[in-house]
Amino acid sequence: MRILVTGKTGQVGYELERSLQGLGEIIAVDRSQMDLSNLDQVRDVIRTVKPNLIINPAAYTAVDKAESEPELAMLVNGIAPGVMAEEARKIGAAMIHYSTDYVFDGTKRDSQGAFEPYTEDDVPNPINVYGKTKLAGEQAIIASGCAHLILRTSWVYSTYGKNFLLTMLRLGNERDELKVVDDQWGSPTWSGWIADTTAQLIKEQLITSSNHDDAASRLSAIAGVYNLVNSGYTTWCRFARQIFIEAATDGHLKKNAPTVLSIGTSDYPVPAPRPANSQLNTAKLEALLSAPVNSWERSLHECLKRDNV
Repeated sequence: MRILVTGKTGQVGYELERSLQGLGEIIAVDRSQMDLSNLDQVRDVIRTVKPNLIINPAAYTAVDKAESEPELAMLVNGIAPGVMAEEARKIGAAMIHYSTDYVFDGTKRDSQGAFEPYTEDDVPNPINVYGKTKLAGEQAIIASGCAHLILRTSWVYSTYGKNFLLTMLRLGNERDELKVVDDQWGSPTWSGWIADTTAQLIKEQLITSSNHDDAASRLSAIAGVYNLVNSGYTTWCRFARQIFIEAATDGHLKKNAPTVLSIGTSDYPVPAPRPANSQLNTAKLEALLSAPVNSWERSLHECLKRDNV
């Protein structure tokens, strides 16, 4: 099976190159080779590579900057995935695409008034440009008619690139006190686990000993949207505190851990509004995997133990 992976220098793309080894011929491209803002280049790469499976972790991920660059964000996140899906359908390929918790407005609550995790059946209602463009990408892929998996993830971090984990470790080595938002809830999700779980899905659901190339027909049987996040829920503030607990034991901190103070969203204004509730229900994914997903605490531990920062 020939697998085209976009965004190989991003957090998930970087990990996918490692996780997918042994599952087929991996053609991983970066922005210089396949720029999602250049639709002709997107088409040309797919037509040249002729993959059996396209995996698209590439995206415009600057949530705040998207508020001032909505056209570019829509081109990369909304239009380009649709073009990829159309090309995939034309050549009989399947597509795996990553989306986000930010397609929801964060207001879902249970009958007692507590935040309730979103399921794949809940109606999206994004409140920022980034979320709107990612939802547009989902809709374009579905409308294309190609065999697809849309994997919604959240609060992605790793020891590579730019993310909350690395920001906290840097600031923790510079300061004695940090203030972190404590009223937004979600699931921190390690990019290494995302990549490993994607590889597991491909191995279990798409590859057969008789035919490694017909990924599209097999993926059609499980096609749809799945929440792909580590289990359990926390806030950014509590996530930061757990980072420092883990980092203190493995040498990632060069000094005593800083004090992490709780603040509200209103105390840390940013251009793009964030949903207060980004919790995603993973029951559908767990049924597909026939296994529970990693807790966010376990993934954080594995991330810091496996990789050097």
